[in-house]
Amino acid sequence: MLPWGTTTVLDHLIRQWTDAGATQIALVRAAEDEALDKERLRAGTFTDSIINPAPERGMFSSIQCAAQWSGWKAAVTHWIIALGDQPHLQLGTLKRLVEAARNEAPAVWQPARSGRPRHPVVLPKSAFERVRTSMVSDLKEFLNSAPEVRRTVEINDPGLDLDIDTPDDYERAKRIAGLA
Repeated sequence: MLPWGTTTVLDHLIRQWTDAGATQIALVRAAEDEALDKERLRAGTFTDSIINPAPERGMFSSIQCAAQWSGWKAAVTHWIIALGDQPHLQLGTLKRLVEAARNEAPAVWQPARSGRPRHPVVLPKSAFERVRTSMVSDLKEFLNSAPEVRRTVEINDPGLDLDIDTPDDYERAKRIAGLA
């Protein structure tokens, strides 16, 4: 809901992933977060909304809710686990990640900076389907136990080193994106 240029962080992220080639976008949110859902609708996009009834369980519970959701289009072959606090990533970073996943479809893909894997994470259908019933506690543990090959694409995007957790992070992200 934070301002981002002439729009909000959420609207910017949706538009950016659409520009990167996403064929379906779903926002996972807490049931009581109606303001977030109103912003999704205000943005005028065709983004779906998935309710996480227990968001206090953490990010992996949101990923599991997405994996259990029955509204995915049959043609979707990959899911991108994108954070809602990385609007400062360059569009080229997202496009390179999507292209890498297209070139080696069965692998799990992540951007890397200085050799360190970062978010967002691209999961092929086989991995995403296993998320539904996984008993692990977080995405990192899930990825470490996944039988799919893990690949990274090295990208020199300083935004990969940051997600927005504090007001200072927000200001830094705006500077990285050229908005401050």
